[in-house]
Amino acid sequence: MIAWVLTFLVVAIIAGLLGFTGIAGAAAEIAQIIFFVFIVLFLISAVVSAFRGRPPV
Repeated sequence: MIAWVLTFLVVAIIAGLLGFTGIAGAAAEIAQIIFFVFIVLFLISAVVSAFRGRPPV
């Protein structure tokens, strides 16, 4: 999932440098949404792992 965030971030930076502000804004928003989804899933995974008593991998 982080790979998708980095892909959209690179697309946003390149589009912004070339002056495609609409595409850059959309790609940046998508990257931000995917990043926050990743953070939420990571936190859920960490909490579930802590309650199960298994050490994190």
